[in-house]
Amino acid sequence: MMRLDKLLASSASISRTQAQEAIRRGRVTVDGEVVRLPEKKVDEKAALLLDGKPLTYEKYVYIMMDKPAGYLSATEDTRDPSVTELLPEDLRKRSLGIVGRLDKDTTGLLLLTDDGELNHRLTSPRYHMDKLYDATLDLPAEKKDIEIFASGIEFSDFTAMPAKLEIGEDPHRCLVTLREGKFHQVKRMFEKCGKKVVALRRISIGEVEIDGSLGPGGYRRLTDKERDSLLFACGLKK
Repeated sequence: MMRLDKLLASSASISRTQAQEAIRRGRVTVDGEVVRLPEKKVDEKAALLLDGKPLTYEKYVYIMMDKPAGYLSATEDTRDPSVTELLPEDLRKRSLGIVGRLDKDTTGLLLLTDDGELNHRLTSPRYHMDKLYDATLDLPAEKKDIEIFASGIEFSDFTAMPAKLEIGEDPHRCLVTLREGKFHQVKRMFEKCGKKVVALRRISIGEVEIDGSLGPGGYRRLTDKERDSLLFACGLKK
């Protein structure tokens, strides 16, 4: 059960004040009856209508975005555009958190959600969530680089967990699998091998792969299967 004003505000993507005003003016019906008390407790699954338009309550939303280069993985910034600016107003109002941020010039899979516990677990090394990246290098990768990645790399501020490096047919293209995501980690790991990353794209997180039909800046809600795979991997769903 939930207060009607809170349920309406979330379902209609409006402020709590706007929801209270709409309720008091008789614009809201619950299971076919007009309710004018904002504080009334109602079932989250009740048939809720605002001005005759049915609304659906989502406790949490889970968004996949194909992050374009030039955008910051931040909710807002005064100098550069943020990825949230690519979302419609109703989603921006939900204060979505960004899961596993990407650098400004890195592209690919970005997850956004207001499920705080899932966000925390997806970014915690404790849950061993694989993250796959496609890296383009200035110099060809070598077999010795595979061993360096697999052994874990020590930096001044942290020691990277062992990572998997796969060299493509073109040795300038590699796939990197991490179980953590420190600041500029992939780039710094290749720097230890004497290479520079000239392009980086995240392909997947866990079993969720980037939807190739989205295009730069495109987004969509996760499917139930994709969402549940993340919840299951993080121990939030049996």
